[in-house]
Amino acid sequence: MKSNYFTKQLSTVKRWMTTTLFCMLAIAFVWQGAFFSNTSAMAEPTATLIASKDAGDKVQEKTSKDAGRAKNFIDDTADKVKDAAKSNASKVDQATDGGSFAERKAKRDAATIQKRANEDASRTKEAVDNTKNVVERTVDNIKDAFGK
Repeated sequence: MKSNYFTKQLSTVKRWMTTTLFCMLAIAFVWQGAFFSNTSAMAEPTATLIASKDAGDKVQEKTSKDAGRAKNFIDDTADKVKDAAKSNASKVDQATDGGSFAERKAKRDAATIQKRANEDASRTKEAVDNTKNVVERTVDNIKDAFGK
C-alpha cells in the first residue's frame, strides 16, 4: 500500500506537534523549578566557605590514602607477575634436560618479564603520583579562590 501525499504531510505535522509539546513541557518543568528553588542556602556564605575548606582537606587526605593503596596494589601485582615468570621458568627447567634451547629461552623470557614488570610498576606509580598531585593542586587552587 503506497502512502499518498496527504498521509506524508500528516505524519510530518504529527512529528512537529510532538516535538513542540515535549519542548513546551521541558520549559514548563524548568520554569516551575525556578520558582520553588530553596534560596535559604545562600543566606550565610561564610558557613559554606568553611565547609568547603573542610571538604578540601578531606579530599586531599582521601587522595593521599587512595594513592598509597593504589601503589600497594601495583607492587602486589608486579610481584605476582614476577613470581609467575619465575615459576614458569622453573617448570621448563625441570621438564627439560640441562642447557636446552627451551630452558635458556624460558630463563631469558622470565628475566624480560621481570624487568618489564618493574618498569610498568614504576610508570604506573608515577602516573598515580601525578594524578594525586593534580587533584591536590586543584583543591588548593579552589581553596585559595574561595579564601580571598
